[in-house]
Amino acid sequence: MEVVNKKIIGRKDLVSFPEFELTNVPVKIDSGAYSSSMHCQSIEIIEFGDKEQLRVVFLDSGISGYTGKEVIFDEFKTKIVKSSNGVAQERFFVKGTVRLFGETYETVFSLTERTGLRNPILLGRRLLNKRFLIDTSKTNCSYKYENK
Repeated sequence: MEVVNKKIIGRKDLVSFPEFELTNVPVKIDSGAYSSSMHCQSIEIIEFGDKEQLRVVFLDSGISGYTGKEVIFDEFKTKIVKSSNGVAQERFFVKGTVRLFGETYETVFSLTERTGLRNPILLGRRLLNKRFLIDTSKTNCSYKYENK
């Protein structure tokens, strides 16, 4: 088994999302989820000329890193996703970046409403695979690395 160049990440962390201008946001590392998922306060399709754009406000005011800024996406997709409780829902998917251990990674995020859940953002296997090993006894590994 080869584990060369894989960083150890814990079960939770505080990370930044440069393209979305979000800093030190709490995330849960979720090896059971394929894609990463991000809580949005609002998600709205707007008409812009002859095309549609997606207007999003990430997080909400009770969450660390919240800015209240609107982010506009020209490119997005929709897909049916089955949640951990078995309920299928249509979600929007957008590309963005996440900063972990001083490096920036591009990945895809599903956008959803996660009010009341402990973690506003889940980082899934699509991002984690072949890059990180998960040690569930640890937390904030990337945050500690970037703030030493």
